[in-house]
Amino acid sequence: MTEPISGDATPGEVIRVMVVDDHAIVRRGLQAYIDTVASLHMIGEAADGQQAIAQLQQWQTLGEPLPDVILMDLQMPNMGGVEATEAIARAHPEVKVVVLTSFGEVERVHAALAAGAAGYLLKDAEPDEVATAVRAAAAGEVHLDSAVARQLTRRMAAPQVGLASLTAREREILILVAHGYSNRDIAHRLVISERTARTHVSNVLSKLQLSSRTQAALLAIREGLIPAPS
Repeated sequence: MTEPISGDATPGEVIRVMVVDDHAIVRRGLQAYIDTVASLHMIGEAADGQQAIAQLQQWQTLGEPLPDVILMDLQMPNMGGVEATEAIARAHPEVKVVVLTSFGEVERVHAALAAGAAGYLLKDAEPDEVATAVRAAAAGEVHLDSAVARQLTRRMAAPQVGLASLTAREREILILVAHGYSNRDIAHRLVISERTARTHVSNVLSKLQLSSRTQAALLAIREGLIPAPS
């Protein structure tokens, strides 16, 4: 991995960037571009969400500066972009995440924004737009690709279905169900009654029009909420 910089630059002058993508060629391409932009500095990379979180924890333990912005792929093995974004937003709220997506992943984009992403870019975006999105995220703003934003807006205006129909707690319940937790385990983990956990699970299955916990697990894997089993 790229070594973190020492942090000599005046805050605000250089934006520290991390790239998380399971394709090495994408990471190399982004690094090559970032290296040409004076206000950006790539300090690290990871091949999946688990590696990214581990790297952040290591830097924090060593007292090294964390990235200001992470460019995060959505579909990766072990831990996808949505789950990683949620974990990073919870553990490192000062680190902003801009997700990298393809045009057909609007459902995952919605999930990523709900998980705390500060914007998203299409993978075929022009290089200058990458810098624009990174600068916007570092400034506490949200960058939305206009084409995907229009499609996302149309979906949000329509009656919510699928993952978009779930509350934040129900999304959390879905992830736990997909990981194989029983109602009792869910209740213990979330400090709620088993009856409440059972109600939440029932609501999730009903909203997603699923008939079993196995179907819920498969949907969570397909939508990138949890990694596919190796």
